Amino acid sequence: MLRISLGVIFCCFGILKLIPAASPAEQVAAAAMTKMTVGLLPAPISLTLLGSAETLIGLALVTGLLLRTALTLFYTHMAGVFASLLLLPEVMWHHAAPTLEGQYVLKNLVLVAACLTVTADELGRGRT
Repeated sequence: MLRISLGVIFCCFGILKLIPAASPAEQVAAAAMTKMTVGLLPAPISLTLLGSAETLIGLALVTGLLLRTALTLFYTHMAGVFASLLLLPEVMWHHAAPTLEGQYVLKNLVLVAACLTVTADELGRGRT
């Protein structure tokens, strides 16, 4: 149930990024990707890549297919998400407190904790 609900959430996040101006995280995601790629990827391409990756992660979580690959992609993606807290301090923090955008990023700690549970379950299956 946890794996599937995470997948549905990730599909929703991903699909929104594939629709221009639909995601509340669009500007922050594009700004973070621009900083991470030193401006090499234009925002529309970054959002398409992010949206596609999130949607694929979500589909893998829902179906259980290519789950280990999807979990690796999930953790890589989360590293980038959390990097935005450092790369965009003027957007993420106000007087050492998280802004609304910062809170949006920090809520991903719950998704990471849930995916750690899914990962532990998946890795435990390999032992049997």
